[in-house]
Amino acid sequence: MNKPTRNQDALNYHSKGRPGKIQVVPTKPTNSQRDLSMAYSPGVAEPCLRIADNVDEVYKYTAKGNLVGVISNGTAVLGLGNIGPEASKPVMEGKGLLFKIYADIDVFDLEVNAKTVDEFVNIVKALEPTFGGINLEDISAPTCFEIERRLKAEMKIPVMHDDQHGTAIISGAALLNACEIQGKKLDKIKMVVSGAGAAAVSCSKMYLALGVKKENLVMFDVNGLITPDRQDLDDIRLEFATGRTDAKTLTEAIKNADVFIGLSAGNIVTPDMLRSMAKNPIVFAMANPEPEIAYELAINSRKDIIMATGRSDFPNQVNNVLGFPYIFRGALDVRATAINEEMKIAAVKAIAEMAKKPIPEAVNLAYNTTTLKFGRDYIIPKPMDPRLITEVSSAVARAAIESGVARKVITDWDAYTEELRLRIGINDKLLRNLTNKARQNPKRIVFAEADTYKILRAAQIVKEEKIATPILLGNVRKIRQIMKENDIELGDVQIIDPEENCENLEEYADYLYNKRQRRGITLLESTKLLHDRNYYGACMVQFGKADALISGLTKDYVTTIKPALQIIGTEEGVRRVAGMYMMITKKGPIFFGDTTVNVNPSVQDLVDITVLIEQSVKKFNIKPRLAMLSYSNFGSNEGIIPEKTREAIKILHEKYPEMVIDGDMQANFALNAELLLDNFPFSTLIGRPANTLIFPNLESGNIAYKLLQEIGGAEAVGPILLGLKKPVHVLQLGSSVREIVNMITIAVVDAQGKGAE
Repeated sequence: MNKPTRNQDALNYHSKGRPGKIQVVPTKPTNSQRDLSMAYSPGVAEPCLRIADNVDEVYKYTAKGNLVGVISNGTAVLGLGNIGPEASKPVMEGKGLLFKIYADIDVFDLEVNAKTVDEFVNIVKALEPTFGGINLEDISAPTCFEIERRLKAEMKIPVMHDDQHGTAIISGAALLNACEIQGKKLDKIKMVVSGAGAAAVSCSKMYLALGVKKENLVMFDVNGLITPDRQDLDDIRLEFATGRTDAKTLTEAIKNADVFIGLSAGNIVTPDMLRSMAKNPIVFAMANPEPEIAYELAINSRKDIIMATGRSDFPNQVNNVLGFPYIFRGALDVRATAINEEMKIAAVKAIAEMAKKPIPEAVNLAYNTTTLKFGRDYIIPKPMDPRLITEVSSAVARAAIESGVARKVITDWDAYTEELRLRIGINDKLLRNLTNKARQNPKRIVFAEADTYKILRAAQIVKEEKIATPILLGNVRKIRQIMKENDIELGDVQIIDPEENCENLEEYADYLYNKRQRRGITLLESTKLLHDRNYYGACMVQFGKADALISGLTKDYVTTIKPALQIIGTEEGVRRVAGMYMMITKKGPIFFGDTTVNVNPSVQDLVDITVLIEQSVKKFNIKPRLAMLSYSNFGSNEGIIPEKTREAIKILHEKYPEMVIDGDMQANFALNAELLLDNFPFSTLIGRPANTLIFPNLESGNIAYKLLQEIGGAEAVGPILLGLKKPVHVLQLGSSVREIVNMITIAVVDAQGKGAE
């Protein structure tokens, strides 16, 4: 994707629909006049009076205990510098989004027009009654140090400047593990720090707290080595002034050093400089977007190096999202009055220890590997690791209690751990995990309707995001014209027009003829059929020229699926294919089937469909809990649908006793565990709601997913076609670009699972 297009995509992302990235959502019923009278006047008076009598009751009756203020004056935004408070708002909204999706913390972002320490402190301090915690962001040094110091001293809620401490905590965990792997002692290592801004100073303080000796640390800023005789230093930087005079330049200082920490500028370190370091060196080049030395250059300079960067496309990414959501989560949950050094070090150690533990299958799935383990290329956890919220938040909460800054004491830690899991749902990150998995081993996806804007834009996105390699089918001139008109850049993408005399046409026609000659197809008809892009695309997949086929944007489902069935066929043991939607809801993913293929399945069809869907859900690393739906509950009504669903359940219980399934049941009982327990305590689904719903016919399934999508606000991913030997996925008619990208991601993961090379 060229830069102008990427820039426009970013602008569209932030402006389309409701502007911005976050919104306020009511958490109580608001449907009736009584609801509104409770929410506001006169009902609101009661909690107000309780809080007036006891101010701590504010945590019971308001959102304060789960509300963080993300506050900036826009003086040091990302790599953009002093761009002002208004221009910093997209970043602060983004920070709020990360708080929510990773730790279920609500955020008000506040961009304040305050440049002096006094102005800033006075504004934020006055907001203490509103928030449970304050995350300071993108404030320039050295004022950020004094602002944070004063706010921590003058406020009784947690305050943290993440630009300083986030990087310090994550890199501190990485340093602990890197030293262990390299056989180095913290109190013996010689460390060189390039950079003297807020992050570098905070990181250096953290390393000293972990055991690095001050006399073994030298720091450089843009003007060179920080020494006591320099006249241009503030008190913060003077703390790191060294008396060493034998090394005046970075090149000289790095010689024989054990550790290099970069928080400065890109490409200032050379391979020769790394080769001059001590045995088993540790290099954290964390400048963004360009590290102090490129990852490939560093690891090629010597085999004994451990390398970390701030980038996501290389191992050992020092990413603040590993820390700040969970640090605030733990602090809020015990109503801490501060985030102190004990809590930060607890987070460091929890993150470091996580990397040494066996990797959950969900993480291996997300990164498409089975070899991830503690070592040179894995010294800190991955951002997608679902254990972060439980491990880090619990460690921070414990440290707050033990250090005396907690106003609420947790006694049942198992219950707290379960509460943390339920806050975001362990499967909430499923789509992000699938995207990550797709990126690890991208596949060739052939698009049968490439002469449409949506397909070409989706192809551009997945190519740019390294999710898939597109192959385009259609009129070459028309495709290139659409690309030109819409500034779509696809590089050397392969474009094939099956209506022309393209390669492999005869081979594909012979194959189709030999397979279908006893079904009334002649060789001439086979050749004509291969001019249809769905037939040609299916043959490309069958012959290994592509790994998966995407179609259906402009044609009905049957027209699209028929060529795949004729050419590719079903998997061994599969009697019929089925369609499934993955509905991404606030409570996690729920799988719907069959929603697209089988109009009125028989009892045996329902059994076959259920088995196929259960196996498919397992591939997403989710344990299926299936409910077969009806308008009846365990025989409460008679009729064709209840009878066939009950018979299907009977067969499934007998033939697949390990399957967690029950029915017939109504949808509300399947999705409400308490309702099911109160009324039908004998059900095999007791304990947790169903996550996979089997519908008695296509009509009910199709209506249900579309209602949930449009009224319930769920994101529909699908239809996912199940049961074919090789991946073919059919888009919903008129799918959006986002929906197409999601289906491409599913297709890539499907191809990986089916063993496509």
